[in-house]
Amino acid sequence: MLNIKSIKQILALLVLLFSAVHVHAVDNKKVLILVSNVIDMGDIDKHDARNNLWEVAPPFHIFTSHGFTVDFASPTGKKVEFMMDPLGISSYAIKYENFLEKVDNSLNPMQIKAEEYWAVFIGGGYGPLFDIANNKELLNIIAKIYQNGGIIGASGHGAGAFANVVLNDGSFMVEGKRIAGFPNSTEKSKSWAKQGTLLPFLVESQLLKNGANALNKEKVKNKHDVIIDQRIVTTMFLPSAALVAKEMIELQQVK
Repeated sequence: MLNIKSIKQILALLVLLFSAVHVHAVDNKKVLILVSNVIDMGDIDKHDARNNLWEVAPPFHIFTSHGFTVDFASPTGKKVEFMMDPLGISSYAIKYENFLEKVDNSLNPMQIKAEEYWAVFIGGGYGPLFDIANNKELLNIIAKIYQNGGIIGASGHGAGAFANVVLNDGSFMVEGKRIAGFPNSTEKSKSWAKQGTLLPFLVESQLLKNGANALNKEKVKNKHDVIIDQRIVTTMFLPSAALVAKEMIELQQVK
């Protein structure tokens, strides 16, 4: 028979084991990357609205290389397409980190359990403005993760995808926060979306409408700066997309 001392030792071991498992589970929360199912803008010329590979694959690589599991989700959970050729980190993520295999198995909103994630990242390309920014299920998931203490990140047009997220108190998640999204001045100077006329909204304008301190090239020292305000991390243009992911990890580690 076990004596009292042995029983106490076993109970102590079980407590330690349970605690270790609990901490491990918290530490192993995942990252959710939201991607669009849209291919074109619906106009007669079919302007490209696919996800920008260079704004999604590099952040994926950063999260993966730091030991985090990444899930992809899209409004339909169906086919996801990208613009841009696979170069540099993007090529590495495809060849060695199963990037395309993971994207091809993107989750739909009904399959997502918000409590499993510590972060949401949304890259650019125009697609997210068309099918993520108005998707109530995905917006609610972003709100839940944020309100659970999670971190939200975006590059370029990605900030427009979460501009409409509403929190439990009825306020917009971006309200009162410094957010760097694709600026109006650049949008209106480019033919990619006919100077922005093909879009459901301009990113900077929508952020301002919902109470954000929307930054543009005139308000920052460097247009490639990464902006951190509380638990939202953003940048205006694709060269800093990977830096956003790194800063999100840094925030997560000091929480």
